[in-house]
Amino acid sequence: MLLRVESLCKRYAHADGPVDALKDVSLEVEEGAFVTVTGSSGSGKTTLLLALGGLLRPTSGKILFRDRPLDDLPDAALAGFRREHVGFVMQSFSLIPYLTALRNVMVPLGLLGLPAGEQRERAVAVLEEVGLGSRKNHLPRELSAGQQQRVAIARAMANRPALVLADEPTGNLDPGLSRDILGLLDAVNRDKGMTIVMVTHSPEAASHGNVHVRLEHGRLAAVDRSPGPAPAFVASR
Repeated sequence: MLLRVESLCKRYAHADGPVDALKDVSLEVEEGAFVTVTGSSGSGKTTLLLALGGLLRPTSGKILFRDRPLDDLPDAALAGFRREHVGFVMQSFSLIPYLTALRNVMVPLGLLGLPAGEQRERAVAVLEEVGLGSRKNHLPRELSAGQQQRVAIARAMANRPALVLADEPTGNLDPGLSRDILGLLDAVNRDKGMTIVMVTHSPEAASHGNVHVRLEHGRLAAVDRSPGPAPAFVASR
């Protein structure tokens, strides 16, 4: 089991009173699953994704990665968990504007402490895999929106993570580019065996993957599995 979430709650303080973003969410995600998470604005989708990636701490409940609890880890250990095991793909691409595509992909590899030659070799290879080998020396502003998101996916793949967390990865793209990016994520999941958890508001994006989760008002409202031999996903309320 890659991820186990037990009775997860997240409460934010607010001037008008506390806001419960997640309420007693429990679920399990097996290795190799492709999970889509949908729900209306404010349903807790992004909060869940950030919690899974160790970017925010729950108010209560537990998150276990390969049976290792994350919620009790100190900040430095959580950062190490992200460096070694998690790749992030964001709606806004989040590329460093003054670095080339190659250098952007090398950033997480540098954080792992890999030798410079190995960083470059691995970054070149992963850019080739996403179809941008010929654009490796281009700055983000010299790339289209779809190409920028491909660089972001290459960066997420570079450290060979077990888990890729994608937050509205097609939100800034037109329908044609969205289909390209979704196809690429399908290939990453299928060919690389990386588990993907993707938050989306797009019905087309939500149709991808093999497990479909819906949140409502911070609670787990529905789980639907696509037919076929894809890895299983188990959820409980």
